Amino acid sequence: MKVIFISGPSGSGKTTLSNQIIKKNKNGIVLSTDNYYKTGLISKLLQKFVEGFFDRSISFNNKLFKKDFDFIYENGVSICDRYYNFEKKTIQNILSETKNISYLIVEGIFAKEFSNTLDNNDYIFLEIKTKKDECMKRVVQRDIKERGKNKKQAENDFLKSWIIYYKKFKPNSIKNNTNKFIIEKNTDIDHILKKLFN
Repeated sequence: MKVIFISGPSGSGKTTLSNQIIKKNKNGIVLSTDNYYKTGLISKLLQKFVEGFFDRSISFNNKLFKKDFDFIYENGVSICDRYYNFEKKTIQNILSETKNISYLIVEGIFAKEFSNTLDNNDYIFLEIKTKKDECMKRVVQRDIKERGKNKKQAENDFLKSWIIYYKKFKPNSIKNNTNKFIIEKNTDIDHILKKLFN
């Protein structure tokens, strides 16, 4: 199965690019790391004391994510969709079967570090580079609409997340550099997709 990792800071367009790929190439599925945050009392307490909690590895339920990733990769089937509710801090599990999966997209701020845990380096990595002010604009709109934040809180949280992301990941910090593509504003996405799927 073809595996595509899409990484970039918050608001860089990871979900948009994932949807664009899925729309143009059938039989794929997206696993968003945004839907695998930890839940429960410990998570609720930690977010109060750890600055930028949702941008740090400590917030990511790697065990659950790997379980879903491995199942899809090994079977070519997905039986459950997961959605994280940022206001309630819960994961909603929806039974939804998808068969004949030929490629898997992993997108989100934890995509890069998850890729580094894999023994198999035979995957494609797309790194999105977007200007900071553009990312902030998108994140603020999303956080006000979907995550119950006010504008000031959304802006402050974004600035923290930007610093955390780029401190965590230095240039060439992935194991596999042979199949890495940088996606910028003027990148010809169709040209890259032809390389990926032909």
